[in-house]
Amino acid sequence: MPPAEASAEPGTAPDGGSTGVEDTLDLRLTEELLAMIAEERGSATARTPVPSELLGDPGSWPPARTTAGEFALLPVRPERDLPVLSRWMNDPAVAAFWELAGPECVTADHLRTQLEGDGRSIPCLGVLDGTPMSYWEIYRADLDPLARHYPARPHDTGVHLLIGGVRNRGRGVGTTLIRAVADLVLDNLPRCGRVVAEPDLRNTPSVSAFLGAGFRFSAEVDLPDKRAALMIRDRTYRDQL
Repeated sequence: MPPAEASAEPGTAPDGGSTGVEDTLDLRLTEELLAMIAEERGSATARTPVPSELLGDPGSWPPARTTAGEFALLPVRPERDLPVLSRWMNDPAVAAFWELAGPECVTADHLRTQLEGDGRSIPCLGVLDGTPMSYWEIYRADLDPLARHYPARPHDTGVHLLIGGVRNRGRGVGTTLIRAVADLVLDNLPRCGRVVAEPDLRNTPSVSAFLGAGFRFSAEVDLPDKRAALMIRDRTYRDQL
């Protein structure tokens, strides 16, 4: 089971109060990282991840045009992305739910489990108008331990996320991008009938963001590490919600 996910709009502490550390947590990305991503996206010879038989290759999915800007998913490359992902994991607002604070090796171990696995979970960097600003895990919910706790259907696909950097929080970006990613999943995985998520029930901003993104609250589920709100976005009703 992946760690409890951070709020889609994690500008507050788990109890709803301010974290009080936003000025020091405005995480600036290095020019080197931005240059590497720009070069990779613009180069026809850039290394392309091997597509997963279970989830395809999110890196090949067309970018989504949103009210917040052009958004794309890039499969994580630890040699490029580990420093910034580890910094995000050490943000108290994120660490409260993901529980991956600590040295870079903590985040590296979490990524390695997915990258060296069978492809049922793909870690991705979320890039908005060319700038990395979020982390996503696209996973096969029907093949995940989560499936033991709800009536899963074949090809149910799940999402975990965190928004990195306080500039992107508290202004509706999380809701916008959740909808965009759910649409990318449904557009590019035709056998997937539902996109699911299981934010911590106490994480009101995250639950609200999923509701605003067209998900419906399905049930409360007791998972090993949290009591979660099972959120579902159905392909059938995607144009109505």
